[in-house]
Amino acid sequence: MSIIPDSNTPPRFQPEEEEVRRSVPASAASRRMMIIIIAVCAVLALVAGFFVFSSIRANKALEEAQAEKEQILLDAATRDLERESAELDAEFAQFENSRQFIQNDSIKRQLSEKYDAARLQVEKLQQELKNQKKKSAAEIAKLRNEIDTLRALLRHYVEEIDRLNKENMALRSENQEIKEQNQRLNSQVAETSRRNEVLSERMTLAEKLNVTGLSLTPLNKKGKREKKVQKATQLMISFTIPQNNSTPVGEKTIYARIVSPSGQMLGNGGSFSFEGSSVACTARRTVEYAGEELGGVTIYWDVDTPLMAGDYTVELFADNYRLISRTFALK
Repeated sequence: MSIIPDSNTPPRFQPEEEEVRRSVPASAASRRMMIIIIAVCAVLALVAGFFVFSSIRANKALEEAQAEKEQILLDAATRDLERESAELDAEFAQFENSRQFIQNDSIKRQLSEKYDAARLQVEKLQQELKNQKKKSAAEIAKLRNEIDTLRALLRHYVEEIDRLNKENMALRSENQEIKEQNQRLNSQVAETSRRNEVLSERMTLAEKLNVTGLSLTPLNKKGKREKKVQKATQLMISFTIPQNNSTPVGEKTIYARIVSPSGQMLGNGGSFSFEGSSVACTARRTVEYAGEELGGVTIYWDVDTPLMAGDYTVELFADNYRLISRTFALK
């Protein structure tokens, strides 16, 4: 007889089935735990990646801002250098105006060569900076050094020019003083020369023969005075030579010139030298002068041409001097 199990009695399992039943829930829990861990790791990775990405972006933005700030400062420094260079150009123009006062060609050449070389270097660096979109701090520093060098050179050259100008002013003042001294000396020499000429002229005039009592008298054929000059056969010149201790003694040849009213010189008594020229005369006479008065000295001219009434001029010469000149009215 079989035994029918009671429905209210729980079934009994074998040991293997019981083990299987226990292992099924443990495996599911392990998988859920793994999924949770993976999910958490994924979330942490995403969060870490986000933070890393954000940090990189922040650093990049900071670097760009710093670079932009540095570029702004470099641009400002470049503008300052351009302004300083323009000021140097103005100073250089003044230097050009002052350089012309340098008399020493060697110094002028040295100043010009050094300054021109430094100025070309500055212009080259300026052009290079203009051609660059981004300025280099090192190149700006190099340009500033060049401009400072140029400014120092210019300052030195201006000081040198001032020194040379002061020396030139001193020399000009000294030359002016010497010139004034020379002018005073020349004036003194000229005055002394004039005085010597006056003294020499006085001495020369003192040596000249003096003539007094000059007269012109028409004579007839008997040697008597003729009232009508048209009837005269001779014209007599008479005069006195006073005493003169300054006149050298010895023979004195006296040359007489008689000029008619028509302006014609009368007679043909030859010629004599006067002031470097040869002068014709009417007649001549040689006397012995001993330093004492010679009275009644006469010179005769034989009439050889018709005479007319009018003014006749008589001139006497001796020792290259014109002794006397006088006009006589003859009827």
